[in-house]
Amino acid sequence: MKFSVTSKDLARSRHQCLVVPVGKDGKTLPAGLPAETRAAIKALVKSGDFSGEKGQQEMLRPAPGLASQRLLLVGTGADSTVAARDWLKLVSASARAVAATGADNAALLCDEAMVSDVDRAWLVRESARTVAEALYRFDSFRSKPGKGPALNKWQLQFAGADRGDRKALRQGEAIAAGVSLARDLGNEPPNVCFPDALAKRARDMAKTYEKLKVTVLTEKQAERMGMGAFCAVSRGSEHEGRLIAFEYQGGRGKPYGLVGKGITFDTGGISLKPGGSMDEMKYDMCGAASVFGTVKAICEMDLPVNVVAVVAAAENMPDGRAARPGDIVTSLSGQTIEILNTDAEGRLVLCDALTWTQNKFKPRSIVDIATLTGACVVALGSHAQAVYSNDDDLRESLLAAGEATGDRGWPMPLWDDYQEQLDSPFADMANIGGPKGGSITAACFLSRFTHDVPWAHLDIAGTAWISGGKLKGATGRPVPMLTHYLMSAAGVC
Repeated sequence: MKFSVTSKDLARSRHQCLVVPVGKDGKTLPAGLPAETRAAIKALVKSGDFSGEKGQQEMLRPAPGLASQRLLLVGTGADSTVAARDWLKLVSASARAVAATGADNAALLCDEAMVSDVDRAWLVRESARTVAEALYRFDSFRSKPGKGPALNKWQLQFAGADRGDRKALRQGEAIAAGVSLARDLGNEPPNVCFPDALAKRARDMAKTYEKLKVTVLTEKQAERMGMGAFCAVSRGSEHEGRLIAFEYQGGRGKPYGLVGKGITFDTGGISLKPGGSMDEMKYDMCGAASVFGTVKAICEMDLPVNVVAVVAAAENMPDGRAARPGDIVTSLSGQTIEILNTDAEGRLVLCDALTWTQNKFKPRSIVDIATLTGACVVALGSHAQAVYSNDDDLRESLLAAGEATGDRGWPMPLWDDYQEQLDSPFADMANIGGPKGGSITAACFLSRFTHDVPWAHLDIAGTAWISGGKLKGATGRPVPMLTHYLMSAAGVC
């Protein structure tokens, strides 16, 4: 998809389809529309055929007063301005509607005055990203790939020029590329996407981007270093585990840290999961996928900041070498863990990855991302990822980034009251805290491995993929949140 921004005379701009947002009862129209077009829209509203209600669409052909072949009217449902989140929904629905017409080029008429509390840079960046996400397809494993949309050019049309458009557009395209990579990795089957395959993808990325360095630890190296928790998960699989470290050098000072859970398939281990929907356990590496996607996005936009991003990649399988309930392992931090449930494996790979990241790279902060608990899905559903943190500023930065991109999070408690649920009679801690507050006790477990550094944990179990049906697949979240968080840290948004 090729994106561009233009402020050329709308009456003479030739598009196969022009998308025009229309306020309720036609009261609000974007700037730049010719008088003839405005009159035609007003007449349509007066006739009762179109009211501008939220989500309503009406296709006009030919487009009155315009050189474009079609005019797609999209209702905002608002008398004046629309919320940023509603604008992104409008853009997504419009892109799919235009693609369904078979058009190969289109334009969206944009006006920042129609969207509340945003500037033009936001409108350019987030609109381009949203169009790309709406048109995403994953056909890599079909013998006869379905015919995708012909749409390959999308313009953002404004009434006046702005010199910052090119930068904002580049940012939007970069984030969209990162989201697409995260979705691709999440959607790949587990016989293709396993730990060493992820390591190869990381090395290939390092060859592409000059500022990116990749280090890979094998399972044997991890074992010699004392990563007993990580190896307890990985050793049951024929595919050996890998710890993958991206080092992006784009600025000065200590790096911002990211750590992603990369369980490329999760059977539950000896604590075997039920068979129904187990195929979706290929998505248990979506935390790692979001790390890959975020790294790609910051590389594409050449972000002026230093980042270290670590992926703990392993496959949780139940063979004769697999960890058992009742086993006690020693983590890289020296703390011992009684494994009461082998299906609580994500926190085991993450705890060693967190310790290694702190010891080796000395980051100024760490955000870990994981499809960690079903309890999080029960608590928050699929709309928001849980945000835990030991640092108020870090938590608020992530929440603000989520609001700015529509990739929202929700703050969760990390009180000491929950820590006692992890008590073990035989080790320093157990790896589960019982049925109450399961997402919270998982975060409490991870907090024991993050000392003297601002740290946040994103539980993305409800947001990382869509279950069942035709829409099933990875979402690419929280790449938009993470990328915007790093862009804010770099002072570029």
